[in-house]
Amino acid sequence: MSLASQKLVAFAATASPARARRFYRDKLGLRLIDDGPFALVFDANGTMLRVQRVDEVVPPPYTVVGWQVKDLGVSVAALKKKGVKFQRYDGMGQDKLGIWTSPSGARIAWFKDPDGNTLSLTQL
Repeated sequence: MSLASQKLVAFAATASPARARRFYRDKLGLRLIDDGPFALVFDANGTMLRVQRVDEVVPPPYTVVGWQVKDLGVSVAALKKKGVKFQRYDGMGQDKLGIWTSPSGARIAWFKDPDGNTLSLTQL
């Protein structure tokens, strides 16, 4: 069996399910499928995103979940209007919206969820 033909499930963690629910549902626009005792489950365009309930989140220093978007500038502007704050990193040469252009030409912007998990948007 190969996992290449199986559906992917993405994971993040939250110590504040109410804040995470509002963020992922209301700010990012993901459909809440289940608010269970172990996780908030969202539909991210056919991919299940399980935001696990934990006592404490120790956010890793790297991106945990990201989305590929068609127009990064439009996506960043729309999320900023909903109160999402985009990250700036020293030495990255990000533009006024916080978008960095990688050596491959991909454009990327990062933001954090209420628990400090780093999320990203990428336009290839």
